[in-house]
Amino acid sequence: MKNDSIKIIGLTGGIGSGKTTVAKMFEALEIPIYVADEAAKQLVNSSASLRKAIVGLLGANAYKNETLDRSWVAQEVFNDAEKLQQLNAIIHPAVAKDFNAWVAKQQGPYCMKEAAILFESGADKNCDAIIVVTAPESVRIARVVERDGSDEAAVRARMKHQLSDAERVSKADYVIENLHLEETKKQVEAVHRMLIKMP
Repeated sequence: MKNDSIKIIGLTGGIGSGKTTVAKMFEALEIPIYVADEAAKQLVNSSASLRKAIVGLLGANAYKNETLDRSWVAQEVFNDAEKLQQLNAIIHPAVAKDFNAWVAKQQGPYCMKEAAILFESGADKNCDAIIVVTAPESVRIARVVERDGSDEAAVRARMKHQLSDAERVSKADYVIENLHLEETKKQVEAVHRMLIKMP
């Protein structure tokens, strides 16, 4: 259940858009940020029931030395839409429950949930407003190649599994284009001022 005493703002964007950079700018404005991907990473390793469900779905190879083998799991589900859906059906409710417990402890005008798959996981339905971070595709690809050391084809393959910027923007309340950091910061501050006034 959503805690009605504080507004929940969803923050999302495609791979390489710079969601994390934008989240840090909001954090500098003293806004509490819940990073769904980080929470999921912790939960799959710390929760016995999640581990049991994941091993039940994918087998014992899913974990190596008590830790989820993320690259092995990614290979297993990457081209198997049904398996990916089943895995998400295990992880998403656990993250949602953890998030609700976190929200209950937050104070301030609003808090923020940063999630790569905010729309795909259905988490957008519990948000009071949604910010989408965008950047031109060529810039996003270059950032990911530099950050992860992956090649362009691999990045494009990952992008194919995500919504397009156009689809995300059509569902957004606010759009922040993250191209030049100073300009991004101004946009963050402008959105922050609007969110504080949100009824």
